[in-house]
Amino acid sequence: MTATTTPVTIQHEPQLLGQTVVLIGGSAGIGLETARRARAEGAEVILVARDPDRLQAAAREVGARTTAALDATDEAALARFFEGLPEPIDHVLVTGPGPSYGPLLEMDADQVRDELAGHVVLALDVARHAAPRMRPGGTLLFMGGTGGRRISRQLGLAPAATAVLPPFTSALALELAPVRVNLIAAGFVDTPLSASYFSQEGLEARREELRTTLPIGRVVGPTDVAALAVHIMVNTALTGATYDIDGGQQFVA
Repeated sequence: MTATTTPVTIQHEPQLLGQTVVLIGGSAGIGLETARRARAEGAEVILVARDPDRLQAAAREVGARTTAALDATDEAALARFFEGLPEPIDHVLVTGPGPSYGPLLEMDADQVRDELAGHVVLALDVARHAAPRMRPGGTLLFMGGTGGRRISRQLGLAPAATAVLPPFTSALALELAPVRVNLIAAGFVDTPLSASYFSQEGLEARREELRTTLPIGRVVGPTDVAALAVHIMVNTALTGATYDIDGGQQFVA
């Protein structure tokens, strides 16, 4: 007599069902991949980005509820967007502009101000206008980096700009509670934005370098960051914290 086993099917309940996620910088890279992941978990998504054509293409791909073509650094436009939302939202991810690199003495005063304050000002503007529209327990998610923790001539002011984000995030989490505030600190992520810093040959060389040196043995991609972002949205015990995702890059660089 032989025993038969019945396979067990585990049903995965969508973890963001009935929730709305706003992706600022949602037409490409990490923002778009997070939109895909959030949709797979049952969320409605609203995409915000500068380029109207790319935005519409992304919206069609993920089935976005709506879009807004605007420059997020324009506070007036940002305020109009959030004030115009017809219903409350749950989560906001801000991918923001990438860092700028270069020797300190080659930067003028405006560049210094932009580099030191740009990310914090954008995050604060989003927080100020988004939080009143958010349900309790939702999260504001900002992007930082781990690479900027190193000091070098080539990185310029990037380490200083990187260092301010974790305490800023923690302080903002206290002020906005019960809305949560968290920071994702990424290393190199293989996105179009990261590619823009390299020539094609340089990009391939960087990928190969990371494959051979990172403890994880591969390059971090936008799907990795999206998975972390959605986890932070889902887990309502997480606030005021910084979550590194760089495949161990900061330890071997």
